[in-house]
Amino acid sequence: MRDDAWRFAAVFLVCYVVGAVTGQHAIVFAVGLSLFIFWQYNELLKLLAWLKKRHQSHGPEQTGIIDDICREIDYARLRHSSREKKLGNFLKRFQKATGALPDAVIVLGLNGEIDWANKKAEQYFGIKWPQDSGLRAANLIRVPELASHLKSGKKRIEKGLQMSSPVDGSVQLEIRISPYGDRQQLLVARDITGISKANQMRKDFIANASHELRTPLTVISGYLESFVDDEVCPREWKTHIRQMRTQATRMQNLIEDLLTLSTLEASEDDSTQDVVRVPDMLSGIYNEAKTLSGVMQHNIELEVEPRLYVSGNHAQLYSAFSNIVFNAIQYTPERGKVSIRWYSDDRGAHMEVRDNGLGIAAEHIPRLTERFYRIDKGRSREKGGTGLGLAIVKHVIAKHGGNLAINSKPGEGSVFRCNLPVSRIVPAVTTSTALDKDVSNFS
Repeated sequence: MRDDAWRFAAVFLVCYVVGAVTGQHAIVFAVGLSLFIFWQYNELLKLLAWLKKRHQSHGPEQTGIIDDICREIDYARLRHSSREKKLGNFLKRFQKATGALPDAVIVLGLNGEIDWANKKAEQYFGIKWPQDSGLRAANLIRVPELASHLKSGKKRIEKGLQMSSPVDGSVQLEIRISPYGDRQQLLVARDITGISKANQMRKDFIANASHELRTPLTVISGYLESFVDDEVCPREWKTHIRQMRTQATRMQNLIEDLLTLSTLEASEDDSTQDVVRVPDMLSGIYNEAKTLSGVMQHNIELEVEPRLYVSGNHAQLYSAFSNIVFNAIQYTPERGKVSIRWYSDDRGAHMEVRDNGLGIAAEHIPRLTERFYRIDKGRSREKGGTGLGLAIVKHVIAKHGGNLAINSKPGEGSVFRCNLPVSRIVPAVTTSTALDKDVSNFS
């Protein structure tokens, strides 16, 4: 800055002296300032050429503000170079870390194009990086389920996708996609072949064992029943035989529940589109609940929308709804209140069972739908429960596109609500048509 001030002062002084000698101050000052400006402009052109071709030209060798600008540019370039090296090192570490992972990792852009992929991505999907950089993953991985999963929005974060590897069909993969960086997505594929085989072996074992146990238990129960009714049987034996019948019945119930769960797990998402008359179904369950209540004399209430029907599997929905109602009867104290409600709103159709029983502590609620999970094991056995009822309910409602919600507090009772989506509700026109067909068939 000081050098520039001295130059300008020198130009001004020369112009003043020449103007005084010639008597043409205005002309001399105009010419002098024009030359000074032209010289400065020429230095700026050198600066621009140096910025464009830094390695092929020399910067302006002039002290002052231009020299300060060049120095700051050099400092900025050094800082930028340092940051580039750091970012490059971070990127190399990231690539090495993800390359060492046993999972396939793919970074997807805004439109699903491949920004980066590790070595496992080639093994699982056949994607090669950087050769396939910029190509859309859905075009390279020709799997319809994955394409729809990529478009499923927030739901895909909550639920992963299981599929076979398009490269090796014997490898089972679990796909999870999460938001990453600036409007990017991170696709992670994990090999779950071992877990999948173990689960299949467990399912096969339960199904086969249940089938094999059903026949001998039926035979045993039949003989025990004949012994109890046989007058020749000694009276002192009958007490023990009744206990044996009770335990055999418990085992039969357990086997039936296991077979139901195996069937639900083995089948794909429910595609049944039968019209289920839920009000009639709940009316039957209500009468059964009153019989089950017996001497307990529960106050059971039923409130339904009479023309609210849904599409689905009648047997499965009956199993789910009856499980919840009968559980409420069994675990509500004498003369307690149980309310059954079937209604709809803008979110879908809902079957709600509310009781004023003992209630459930918050830490138990997330585990209620686990198989064989019991809050009070002794009390559950006394009631004859198998520990599979709510697991069946959860599977059935999930297969119908809904969910099971549980709210409860100790001492305040419980609320179990089966939520079915709007898409399951049968329109009034369809309902009327189905009723007409039933009437004509009856006639």
